[in-house]
Amino acid sequence: MLIENEHGRRNRRLHRRIPSAPRCKLCAAPFGLPGSLVMPLLRHRRWPKNPKFCEGCFRMLEQNHGGAEVSCSLLFADVRGSTGLAEQMSARDFNRLMGRFHDVAFDVLTEHDAFVDKFVGDEIIGIFVPAMAGIDHDQKAIEAALDILGRLGAAEPSGLRIPVGIGVSSGVAYVGSVGEGPDTDLTAMGDLVNTTARLASAAAAGEILIAVSAETTDAVAGLERRTLELKGKSATTDVAVISVAGATGSAP
Repeated sequence: MLIENEHGRRNRRLHRRIPSAPRCKLCAAPFGLPGSLVMPLLRHRRWPKNPKFCEGCFRMLEQNHGGAEVSCSLLFADVRGSTGLAEQMSARDFNRLMGRFHDVAFDVLTEHDAFVDKFVGDEIIGIFVPAMAGIDHDQKAIEAALDILGRLGAAEPSGLRIPVGIGVSSGVAYVGSVGEGPDTDLTAMGDLVNTTARLASAAAAGEILIAVSAETTDAVAGLERRTLELKGKSATTDVAVISVAGATGSAP
């Protein structure tokens, strides 16, 4: 992994204190003003061939191409009913809605020591690995999910609420760099990814579905349980459920 010690975690915490978004996908170095005035002096300017990373992180990604199967936690957050929302508002307002979702979710994920894998339309994916999030990465993923729903469910002066459902899973996935040259990216692959994506699709607005596993037993103790048949999965999936009051509203 690229950030695998306390020094790397300290850098991320420091970078998060410096405004502003967008940020490096790995070390959270700010690319927007005013932070971008300082970061180039520290070799953290945006990498021109892949603007998701800063220069330093992208060089490390190229030099350490590959990955490994690691214990980790995944979080998929999905805007529920986004197609219907797009029909009810102007393109400008829908863009504002999705922009707020992406900004809030990105900030929350990096604050909880995850790295943001990707934005996929109305969905964002966060990966929590022990090297960055610590051995309690499963708990951090759940806390991040609660934080996302709390922030997006709190009405702005305009009355805007963003309906989001979230899936969380913990287990073993392949985490590493894929692609070559400017197309190099850091991602996770395996059944854990597919399971988490299906959980996010099944979650209602304001709901967090957590796959019950050996890794999450302690974190989900006392929560409501369900057994779900997830699309594409041959066996049923046991999940713990958290419903967040006030996070179920939709944009007007």
